[in-house]
Order: sequence, then C-alpha cells, then structure tokens
Amino acid sequence: MGDTALSQMALTVSLALLFGIIIHSLAEHLRIPSIVLLLSAGALLGPDLLGWIKPESVRFVLPSMIGYAVAVILFEGGMNLELKRLRRESTVLRRLVTYGAFITAAGGTFAARVIMGWDWNIAVLFGTLVIVTGPTVITPILRRIKLNQNLHTLLEAEGILIDPIGAIIAIGVLEVVLHPSEHSFLYSIIDAFLRIGAGTLLGIAGGFIIVVVLRPKNIIPEGLENVFTLAAVLALFQLSDLLMPESGIAAVTIAGLVVGNFCRRILRDLREFKEQLTVLLIAMLFILLAADVRFEEIALLGRSGIITVVFLMIIVRPISILICTLGMKMKIRDRAFLSWLAPRGIVAAAIASFFAVALNNADIPGGDSLRALVFLVIAVTVTVQGLSAGMIARLLKIRRETNSGYAILGANELARALALELKNYDERVVLLDSNAVACNLAEEEGLKVIFGNAMDERVLIRARIEDMAGCIGLTPNEELNLLFVNRAREQFKVQGRLISISESKGHTSIEAINETGVSVLFGAPYDVDLWAIRIRRKIALVERWRFEPDDKDRDTIPISDIPFQSLVPLVILRKGNPLPVDNSIEFRPNDQVSFIVFKEMQDDARGWFGQNGWIPSPGQ
Repeated sequence: MGDTALSQMALTVSLALLFGIIIHSLAEHLRIPSIVLLLSAGALLGPDLLGWIKPESVRFVLPSMIGYAVAVILFEGGMNLELKRLRRESTVLRRLVTYGAFITAAGGTFAARVIMGWDWNIAVLFGTLVIVTGPTVITPILRRIKLNQNLHTLLEAEGILIDPIGAIIAIGVLEVVLHPSEHSFLYSIIDAFLRIGAGTLLGIAGGFIIVVVLRPKNIIPEGLENVFTLAAVLALFQLSDLLMPESGIAAVTIAGLVVGNFCRRILRDLREFKEQLTVLLIAMLFILLAADVRFEEIALLGRSGIITVVFLMIIVRPISILICTLGMKMKIRDRAFLSWLAPRGIVAAAIASFFAVALNNADIPGGDSLRALVFLVIAVTVTVQGLSAGMIARLLKIRRETNSGYAILGANELARALALELKNYDERVVLLDSNAVACNLAEEEGLKVIFGNAMDERVLIRARIEDMAGCIGLTPNEELNLLFVNRAREQFKVQGRLISISESKGHTSIEAINETGVSVLFGAPYDVDLWAIRIRRKIALVERWRFEPDDKDRDTIPISDIPFQSLVPLVILRKGNPLPVDNSIEFRPNDQVSFIVFKEMQDDARGWFGQNGWIPSPGQ
C-alpha cells in the first residue's frame, strides 16, 4: 500500500470520526436517534454526493475495525445487564432469543424469496441478518422514552443477547452458501450452537479473569483499569475467534455480563469509559458503512424493498412476540409495544457489508442488493420506530413513573443518612459522587449510587435524573451544590431544588439562595464535614420524633426554632408524604420528623423536644 493510499485511509478514518461525533452531538440536541442522522451523513459525505469519505480506501482494514468495534459495543452492552433483573424476565427473554430468532429468520427469508424474488441462498442470508436488533439503537431510544422497568429490561437484554446469536447463525449460513459442497444447513445449525457454547464458556472464563485481576487494588495501578479492560476484551475477542471461529462476539458479550455483575470496585468508571468509546466507534462506523452503500443499489430495490421492510415490521415481529409471550402474564399493551419496537443497528450493518464483500469475491451475485436491503431495514426501522416510540408509549400508558424520588449530589455520611431515611419511606433515591470510597460505602448500605462527575450529562442520564421530583446538592462546596441543581433544572427540567450551605463565615445568605428558586436543605447552614465525621464516629444518630403539642395556642413551630448545634432535621413525614426538610418548613401537629441527634448534646436536644410538644415516634 503506497503513501498516497495510506494518507487517504487516514484521512477517511479521521473525517469519519470527526463528522460522526458532530452528527451524534447534533442528534442529542435534537433528541432524535443518532443513527437516523449518521446514515444520512454517511450518504451525504460518501462517493455519491460530496465524496469526502472514501470507503474503498479502508476496504482492507474495515473488517478488523468492525470486529474490534463490535467487541467493545457488545462488551459494554453486557455490562449494563443486571442478572437479578434478567431472572425476572428470563422466560420471555429466553423465548425471544430462541423462538423469536427462528421466527424472524423464517419471516425474513420468506419475504426475500417471495417479495424480492431472490434465490434461496441470498434469501436465507437476509433472513438471518435481520435477526439482530442491537443495543446501539435500542438503548438510546429506551433512555428517551422512559418505559416501565420490565419492558426496558426485556428490550435492552434482547438487543444485547440477540446480536451474537444472530451474527453467529448468519455467518454459519454464509459458509454454507460459499461452500455448499463442504457444508450442509444441518452442519451450519450444529456449528452455530457450538460457537455460541464455546463463546459463552470462554466469555465466562475471560470475564472472571478480568474480575479477579481488577478486584484487588494492587495488581493494576490506579488509573489503568480502563485501558487494561479494553486490552483484555480485544484479546479475548481474538483468542475466542482463534479457538472457535466467529465465537468472539458471544465471548465478549458474556464477559461484559460477568464484569458488570461481579466487579463493583471500578465498574462505574469503567462503564463511563466504555460508553464514551462505544459512542465514538458507532459514530465512525455508521458514517463509513453508510458511505459504502450506493444510491443506485437502494433505488434498484424499488417498491419490493419497502414492502419487505413493512412486512418485517407489521407481520413478522408481531407474530414473533405473540408466540414468545403465549401463556405469560403480560399486558396486551406491553405485547403491543414489544411488537412495534425492533430497530436494527450496527451489527446488522457491519455483517451485511462483510457479506457483500465475501459474496462479490466468490462471484456470487446478490451481495450488493443484500447489503442495500439490510441498510434499508436499518434506516426505516430506526427512523419510523425510533421517532414514534415515545408517542406510542404514551398512548399505551407504559411509561414508568416520573416526578418521584431524589438525586443527591454527594455520598458522604450526611448525604447517606438523608438517602437512607428517604429510602425507609419508599422514596426512590440515587446518589452521585466522584469519590470511589464513598460510593462503595453507599452501595454497601444498599443505596443506589452513580460514580462520576455529576456535571457530566452522561452521569445524569444514567441516574435518570429527568424522572426525579427533586435534586439535592449536599457537599461541603455550596457553589458546586448550586451549580448541580441549576444544571438539573436547565437540562432535565427537574422542579425541586435544594442545597446545603456552609456554616463557615461568608456563606451565601438563605434569602439570596431563595431568590434563585432554590431552597436551603435542613433549614439552616451546616458544616457538612463536621456532621459527616460525627456520623462516621457514631456520635450522631438518627431519631424520629412526632410533633403533638399540648398547648393549642402554639400549634406550629418554625424551622428557625430548632437548636441547630445539636440537631439536623432530615425528613418530615406529613400526611404520608416524606419530604426533605428545607427552610420553608413549619412544623405542624402530627408531623413526624427524622433528626440526627449529636450525642454529646443529647440532653439539650431532649429537653428542647420535651418543652415544645415532641414525643418519640413508635418504635423509636
């Protein structure tokens, strides 16, 4: 390969990376699936129009790039699957990736044979290619439309697990098509099961090796965990393919599942790194692959191509869901949504491009048409289903509950005490912090925690902050607290905003905070670090008291009357509704309030409670 060819290849890759990220960013601002714009951008930048992206210059390295990218994407997808959630949906999920895969393959084959008029070999290849859905398109859609948890789990898990299954089956069928004298279809089926089994075993082994190496703090130096995991995943992918060809995609998916469920120490940072890398790879590959599809190839499909796609969407998918959910206690509205949402993604695109090259090299006609039809399926399903999913979810009333719970910035002892108290009243709470030790302690206490920079949009999206009734800034830095709650309001429309302010001299006044629409947590300035130390040393404990005054002339107590040196008011329970205490609270009869009581001043605190009509709550 000459210097000019190398320069062209480098330019093509760099432009694909640059425009891919620009287009992905634009899609985020427009709140639409990024693949819709990436496909259009690939076509615009490709040889048919502007000619800036030249896919022929990367023809020799594209298969390797695709392989590594798919490995990272599926590993990242596997990390997002929680075993306890999968167990709840295991029966339907197992049917979707077995019966559902077979029904989709049969329906796709029928459509390609009857509607498109292709020969059986190319028709079967198409049928197996459209088995996959893919996390690259499903996950962003699910984040946007906020489905109920069961549907979210099913669709996300199906997209992740069906990719390696569909890809392995499709590659087995390709071998039969390329070498019909050496292989039979029965052989390809058996071979597919062997590859999936081998990949699963190697993935379990590889995943646990990664876990064993990462769990101790002294094996991989701090800061190198992410790059070690990336190197290990790529090595596992290649090793698995070497031992059992095409088993690598199953291996990395299962390895991601293992790491995601058994390596909590660095999981948060690792997941953030893999998400960013996945976005980069998806953006680049879709630009390159879309640029490689000619307009004339799409045009030659004609009306039959559109009919085939519609047949897959409104006939094959609903039949598959109907059969896979027979006998299950699932609502009709849930079945209807499952029947509608099955967009195809990067794995289908990548394998279709690989098949086109393999068929052309073997002088078997139909490779370009096959690739064009798969891209048409991707474009139509992502555009139509992706853009309509939110509206249909609203009509079917299957979106999860929103405007409930709290996101708390900080996982220090005071923040955890507040979170535990809210959780005791069945409030949904998530903590956000970049301190790994504090996050681990919060997880040990049974709290949900997101590790990372809370100013990062991805961290806030992972916390599902858009569903929250309120956000709370509870760190010693009141400027950071205010920045956090204002960002949550501006970007995610979170209504309730509370921050703790410092007790030190020169803190922002309560009046100034209130003027911005933000409330002061606990009703007064507090030294967060001091109270965190007191809780850590167990010299400050949570107690619940009920306000039942005997003096009817004094049936309310303003928050300012609390002796703040000895007490921190955490949560008020009023008429069954728990709320974090803020400076607007005025205590009324029958209010139950959770306080943190400083042991060294416990007598003073108890004296104040007794004098003002407070009694210990039952069970105190």
